[in-house]
Amino acid sequence: MSDLPIPTGISIHQFVSLQDGPKLIVLGAVHGNEVCGTLAIRRLIAEIELGSMRIKRGSLTLVPITNPLAYQLKRRHGDRNLNRSMRMTDTPQDFEDRISNVLCPLLQSHDVLLDLHSFHTPGTPFALIGPRDNRGEIEPFSRASEEETLALRLGVGRFVEGWLETYAQGVKDRQARGAEASVDYGAGTTETMRRCGGIAITLECGQHEEERAPQIAYSAIRNTLAHLDMVDDVAPVPAAHREIIQLYRVIDRLHEEDAFTQAWRSFAPVQRGDVIAHRHDGTVLTADHDGWIVFPNPAAVVDQEWFYLAKASDRMS
Repeated sequence: MSDLPIPTGISIHQFVSLQDGPKLIVLGAVHGNEVCGTLAIRRLIAEIELGSMRIKRGSLTLVPITNPLAYQLKRRHGDRNLNRSMRMTDTPQDFEDRISNVLCPLLQSHDVLLDLHSFHTPGTPFALIGPRDNRGEIEPFSRASEEETLALRLGVGRFVEGWLETYAQGVKDRQARGAEASVDYGAGTTETMRRCGGIAITLECGQHEEERAPQIAYSAIRNTLAHLDMVDDVAPVPAAHREIIQLYRVIDRLHEEDAFTQAWRSFAPVQRGDVIAHRHDGTVLTADHDGWIVFPNPAAVVDQEWFYLAKASDRMS
């Protein structure tokens, strides 16, 4: 742990127009080692304060560092992963519980969320979108069209769906082997926003240290503001070239000696039968479908997500 004192709050910047309009909130550093959003948000704050950009309607809320403890420690989490179990609680047990108690009502007071992230290994930026319209138990939703329309204008061409449904199956797998797992594990910022009736997109802006990631984050914020007609920028056009990918399976690491067969990059293509990893007991893990490996994490903690498998989707085609 750091020798610095534990943070006692978060910094929230809000710019409110005198004309009614959408209420947009943008988050950076939900994971403390993912700072592209922080840099982009600080750049935008400076522009607004200097007067080079003006919010003409609605309100814009900017949170440069959503998890200040994780940011201070320069790692993904403080006491736990904020973006896997976000809920209000009367009995907070850790730092992320206290952040959630501030963040959940803040999200509830907004219409649109843009959550800015980055990832471990080199790869192409992409947007994580919510479910298609449905009345199911996992993530009922009725605003998929609005969310898709915004996602197509963020400035990226790769889009990923299926997050919470895939994670729900992962929780069942953990419970089946006797590992501790909450039925609500996997619900983070965007899921919380959708439950409050809003729309939400997670934008993965590139690898953590990639120089262009802060610019991708910044452009996405500007595009969102323009799309919502909150600024005088020209409205962005939808992505012409689209790659739509559906997550369908999450694989946990079960032992410290579980190992990948190679240094996988996120969205590396795989064919059915390709060997991806070996368990410590010699069990071979193979792709069960033509598609991609997503979010491979060679430093994954035991009983936490190690990698995802994905396949092509016909959505937004």
